[in-house]
Amino acid sequence: MDKAPEAFRTISEVADDLDVPQHVLRFWESRFAQIRPMKRGGGRRYYRPDDIDLLRGIRHLLYGQGYTIRGVQRILREQGPRFVQAVWQEGAPQPPVGGGGEEETERAGERGLFGLWPAMGAKEEIETGGSDEAAAEQAAPHVRLAPQPAKPALGADDLKRLRATLDDLVACRKLLDTALAE
Repeated sequence: MDKAPEAFRTISEVADDLDVPQHVLRFWESRFAQIRPMKRGGGRRYYRPDDIDLLRGIRHLLYGQGYTIRGVQRILREQGPRFVQAVWQEGAPQPPVGGGGEEETERAGERGLFGLWPAMGAKEEIETGGSDEAAAEQAAPHVRLAPQPAKPALGADDLKRLRATLDDLVACRKLLDTALAE
């Protein structure tokens, strides 16, 4: 039986509609204060149409656009819930790329191992202090890079440890490649 568009939906109906597990919706409730389903006896959740649109927007930003939870929280704070409710619709305005100014970039995949350096050209950045943006563009032309925030200076000991760790990781990768080739 189909419900009217303005009807409330249960968590299982919303989870099926958005193609996400129910526990993800509960997790999002804990991370986004704007998600407030009506709760009835026994804690049963009922989502309003506006709640569902907000969840669609959050899903679009997280899964479709690659934002992190913090990035979506920033968009909600700066643009408001109405913006996020509409962002998933075709032709809707999208959040500005790297629009946070001095704030840290909140897109997933734009920071490398443990957030220490950009994912592309990491070894070159450690050794030279710079990044190879052209190589990054060639390696992943579909990734829109936002301006990187100013990096804190690393001490000589920190650089030495990072170089040693990177060398260990490169050696591990070579061992794995050799084992897989055999």
